[in-house]
Amino acid sequence: MDLRNILSEIGKTDPEVYEKLSGRRQVLKNFGSKVAVAALPLAVASMFSKAYGKTTSAIIDALNFALELEYMEFNFYHEANNVTSLGLIPAADQPGFLAIEAHEKAHVTFLITTITALGGTPFKPNHYSDATSAPPYIPAAYDFRASSNTVYAPLFANVFNDYPTFLIAAQTFEDSHIRAVNGQMSNWAGNAVFAQMQQLLATEGRHAAFIRLIRRNLGAVTAPEVPAPWITNNIPPSFPVGSTVTSGNIVLQPFYNGEDNTVQSGIDISTLTDTGSPTGYVPQLSASAAFDEPLTQTAYSSLIAPFILP
Repeated sequence: MDLRNILSEIGKTDPEVYEKLSGRRQVLKNFGSKVAVAALPLAVASMFSKAYGKTTSAIIDALNFALELEYMEFNFYHEANNVTSLGLIPAADQPGFLAIEAHEKAHVTFLITTITALGGTPFKPNHYSDATSAPPYIPAAYDFRASSNTVYAPLFANVFNDYPTFLIAAQTFEDSHIRAVNGQMSNWAGNAVFAQMQQLLATEGRHAAFIRLIRRNLGAVTAPEVPAPWITNNIPPSFPVGSTVTSGNIVLQPFYNGEDNTVQSGIDISTLTDTGSPTGYVPQLSASAAFDEPLTQTAYSSLIAPFILP
């Protein structure tokens, strides 16, 4: 994100806010390569919150919800990479998943710093103060096997012992994480953190695309699923042919409900002209794949509840 460009755009659309920021523009010149990345959210959040005066509880609550998601994903990847399952991830894929883990940890740090800068209290997972934990890794807070849940347990019992199962869990978490953060974007509109959360969301999108590509290359093409870098229709991941899990797509369907929507801003995209399509219109599959549909906090929290330990 080029903050100087953002300031220029603010000047065009809201001169009053621009004037409030004018005395701080010089500060941006100091954000060079020698400034620690971790320090940026604190300075930027402080600067913009003073200018806008829009630091509300809704913004902080939405950031804390995002922080909750990032904690969960960091713990998932950290466990896969380092603890329970050495040897789970093939050597060729290890650099990618180590990078994802590092991204998730950076997101946790960014959100804690930003929430604090905005005057809020950062979310802490259950058992955060457990003497055996080293935040942000908190093994007592999560059960990614969903051992006590009769619906999820058959699917995820081998999540850290079977690579295809791990990939399905990772894809499901990433896809729904993106949808959940999308559902919070309206809370950040008009605040500088909006652009930063869009960047965070783009990174999560790359994670999902990476995982989907691995699954596709491993032959995870079980009708109706043909993994693409993005969600198509409302199709959940399918367990491989011959898997002992026979109802995985049914159990995972709630994570994808609503993704077959083709109407955006009152326009049905599938009715738009597409000269390259055999029907002359945008294919329904393409129309549904063009957007990630938001999930509410309530809906997402319900979906991940079986993985959260009390």
